[in-house]
Amino acid sequence: MDPIRNPYAPGAGTPPPELAGRDELRETIRVALERVRAGRPTKSILMVGLRGVGKTVLLDRMRDDAEASGIHTIRVEAPENRSLPALLAPQLRQALLRLSRDARARNLAQRALRGLAGFAKALKVKYQDIEVGFDFEPEPGLADNGDLEHDLQALLEVTGAAAKQAGTALAMFVDELQYVDEKELAALITALHRTAQRNLPVVLVGAGLPQLPGRTGRAKSYAERLFDFPQVGPLPPEAARIAIAKPARDQGVELADEALRRIIQETRGYPYFLQEWGKHAWDAADASPITLGDVELASRTAVAALDESFFRVRFDRLTPLEKKYLRAMAALGPGPHRSGDIADQLGREVTSLGPTRSQLIVKGMIWSPSHGDTAFTVPLFDEFMRRIMPGDDWKR
Repeated sequence: MDPIRNPYAPGAGTPPPELAGRDELRETIRVALERVRAGRPTKSILMVGLRGVGKTVLLDRMRDDAEASGIHTIRVEAPENRSLPALLAPQLRQALLRLSRDARARNLAQRALRGLAGFAKALKVKYQDIEVGFDFEPEPGLADNGDLEHDLQALLEVTGAAAKQAGTALAMFVDELQYVDEKELAALITALHRTAQRNLPVVLVGAGLPQLPGRTGRAKSYAERLFDFPQVGPLPPEAARIAIAKPARDQGVELADEALRRIIQETRGYPYFLQEWGKHAWDAADASPITLGDVELASRTAVAALDESFFRVRFDRLTPLEKKYLRAMAALGPGPHRSGDIADQLGREVTSLGPTRSQLIVKGMIWSPSHGDTAFTVPLFDEFMRRIMPGDDWKR
């Protein structure tokens, strides 16, 4: 079949041709944003899930929905080596410049821009990666103490007041939130708590790995009352069928029932893997319908593609000991696993592996679903580890 017409879109954050199975969550976010715009009590929402479940795609689609409804948004991704102030400042500037074009909010938005100038100048010494244009001179005493927790609170307050005056809201969409430094996360939580207390229309819609609820709780004990944490998991079978079958059908191509069942079985319903298998099944097929034989052939190329991209990019960031730790986990199966069982696989004491485990959590490779348990954050990573480190040589 024509590869140019292949509808599937495997890629980091690439929108799938059919966003199946997420309507309820999108509606939850829509209601939350409309409530905050209307001045009604609303919790911020942090979506949590493993890699490959489509959190980034959802975040972008939800932001598009919010912008289409007239809500002002900012969108940032939190990498491991950037500070939160550096990420937020340029985006807040853009949002405030848009708000300043509204006659109702102009004065407050311009005051917020003066606050942003003071915020950036005061924190530049500590957070040297802050780079933002200044449209106004700082207002003395507004968000310029050089203390992130105090200054971010003041800045979001005046920004929220401008949004309220304009009859809109500010929605901050933040991806990979688990990478935000805990003190910076605490400052953000404090600022959101204050805007909620002042009934100002500011809300956070975030996404992160499963350790995110625990990190927010450690940052501020009241975080569990400030946020909802919807789980984003693999698609149920019917939604997975739609995600694969509808894009093909839109191109005039059908899939045999046994081919669909095999794709769902191989991918476990994870959206990223569904796109990978769909792409390779299309390329393997000579004509419609795509058959079970086509999918069996595609499974080999799909696994090879994942090994060289989705899995490999994470594997290559690991130290030799971290690789051995994950290989020991893989020897035990998908998980979660007790720390003691992993240590036994390596012939080591649990305490001696504590730093390695902690660093793997920081890198977003594993998480702890409960005390003493360890699980992969990347679906099917146990199978990859057994392929990339076969046999028993890794134990030496």
